[in-house]
Amino acid sequence: MKLTTVFFISLLTLISCQNEQANLKLPSLISDNMLLQQKADIKIWGKASPGQKINVSASWKAAGQANAAENGKWSVMLRTPEAGGPYKITVSAKDTSITVNNVLIGEVWFCSGQSNMEMPLEGWLPNDTIMYSAKMIESASIPEIRLFNVLKNVSGEPLEDCTGRWEVSSPSSVKPFSATAYFFGRKLYSELHIPVGLIESAWGGTPSEAWTSAASLENSGEFVSDIKAIKESAPLVKDFQKWLSGHQQVDVKPLGDDQWKNLVFNDTNIPSPAFNDKDWPVMALPKLFENVIGDFDGAIWFRKTIDILQPMAGKDLTLSLGPIDDMDRTYFNGELVGSTEAAGFWQADRNYLVPAGIVRTGPNTISVRVLDTQGGGGIYGLPGKMKLSIKANSSVSLPLDGDWKYQPVSELVANKFFIYDISKNEFLNRKRPKSIGPNTPTALYNAMVYPVLPYRIKGAIWYQGESNVGRADQYTKIFPAMIQNWREAWGIKDFPFYFVQIAPYVYSNVDSTESAFLREAQEKALVLPNTGMAVTFDIATVMNIHPPFKKEVGERLANMELAKDFGKEVPVSGPVYKSLSVEGNIVKIQFDNSEGGLMLKGSSEFEIAGKNGKYVKARAKIVNNELVVSSPDIKNPVSVRYCWRNGAVASLFNNAGLPASQFRTKE
Repeated sequence: MKLTTVFFISLLTLISCQNEQANLKLPSLISDNMLLQQKADIKIWGKASPGQKINVSASWKAAGQANAAENGKWSVMLRTPEAGGPYKITVSAKDTSITVNNVLIGEVWFCSGQSNMEMPLEGWLPNDTIMYSAKMIESASIPEIRLFNVLKNVSGEPLEDCTGRWEVSSPSSVKPFSATAYFFGRKLYSELHIPVGLIESAWGGTPSEAWTSAASLENSGEFVSDIKAIKESAPLVKDFQKWLSGHQQVDVKPLGDDQWKNLVFNDTNIPSPAFNDKDWPVMALPKLFENVIGDFDGAIWFRKTIDILQPMAGKDLTLSLGPIDDMDRTYFNGELVGSTEAAGFWQADRNYLVPAGIVRTGPNTISVRVLDTQGGGGIYGLPGKMKLSIKANSSVSLPLDGDWKYQPVSELVANKFFIYDISKNEFLNRKRPKSIGPNTPTALYNAMVYPVLPYRIKGAIWYQGESNVGRADQYTKIFPAMIQNWREAWGIKDFPFYFVQIAPYVYSNVDSTESAFLREAQEKALVLPNTGMAVTFDIATVMNIHPPFKKEVGERLANMELAKDFGKEVPVSGPVYKSLSVEGNIVKIQFDNSEGGLMLKGSSEFEIAGKNGKYVKARAKIVNNELVVSSPDIKNPVSVRYCWRNGAVASLFNNAGLPASQFRTKE
């Protein structure tokens, strides 16, 4: 009897195992059109039901097997050949087979940072443009260049997967892709004639600490209390995410011209003058709404009822709201009078025509739906810009500054809109744990770096630092820590890491020096092996933090790789301060990377100081390939500094046409 029981139990177990589905899944990075690092051990990974046997085979004659662990994870290592393709990779379990098509092998680069890395090839019109954009987009049909954009996300804990997809370079796929990264990859491809894969993971306005792991920050002694609070709130975060997942959801459209167009968040009812907003809270405008409700990305409705007297009634009016960050749909008495539904217009004033036929004497209702997708958001311009005026006579106007009713209606989290029940004031009554946003220490590392770590890369390029201006001493510690953190996490010792020194920009005023100290902090990271820095003093727009010269930036980064790893004879650096000597009232300065000769262009950016440390403008000339600096006001000079202010622009170059990095000498 016992033997029979054992037999039937064993038989049932066998049948159960045979009937169990494999549930084979691959991460977003392992997909059609992907590009793998050449001549390397690369990982193919995913999930399946525990115990499932997984077979992986590649058409370049490589194969491997693995069994899914108790947590469902599995991975197989394959050796890639030299650059080429296309190939296929087949991943199979007992009841499932997934084929990944059109795979190329070449050089893979991780491209990260804040807005100057994120800035797309098509630009952020109308104010932030890219030089050579139209020509580059038109000629972007290059099948050997592959693009993967890690969509924005934040997390208090490391995530296993990210959202994105591999795309073949084409006019449509490059338009929303990082201009700096694309120019970098295109330069590599044109010189090496091998496939290039670019993984963009960037978010405007974010600081370095957001891209660094918790352990690395703790080891540096920075943001320890923030990380502790994040860890303590982890259970609350999970509860909040569970609550949030119970709401209606709308997926963000793929990157492109219509990504944010025609979204509907209560647009049918709220604009109507008859809509009841008596229980809505009040916000004084103009103002960034984060100053009132905390970190928030998503859609918020604003409503205001105004009384219009006879002189304005029945006339065409101009509705002026000032700038809106990022987008809006604007209604007057329930009628749509204007909208801006494309990224890049966050600095543009909104001025919409209100036709005479919908303007009446007495109460009139203005409704504005603001959509913010990152950073600060809201109707935020200067007081006085918000007004309603007669189109034919702008001197007759009504002010719109002051109290507006408001209600958040959808929150943007991990590339989904979660719709709130406005009848319950659900957003304002929610129980949210400590806010985790794109500026939170380690939040972007967890969500936008950690999921990419299993994917073998050649190296990384980095354009960031603007958001750390004013904290140079701290950046001196956390930026090198981030570089080392990434290298250790990827398990690739001293992989190439090339970064951009932030361009001149008027942060407070043109002659302040806070950005100079940050640039110096960046340069200090060059003590780490296999790093390089692209200097941008000659390709800046000091009144715009987003210079249009991304082609020059990308190609300077690419030249570092071409010279260091491929032996190409290309210029990689301008003059670098080496030493100085003082002879009477003059200072002679020597430079590395000046073998072809030094050149001075434009107005002098040199200053000289005596023992009191007070700098004055200096004269500079080149004698015997040395820089000779002096001032009639300084009889006993001690030190010299160059480009040491926010608005500085390059005046010293080498014969290759590359600008010198800023410097300050020591006594």
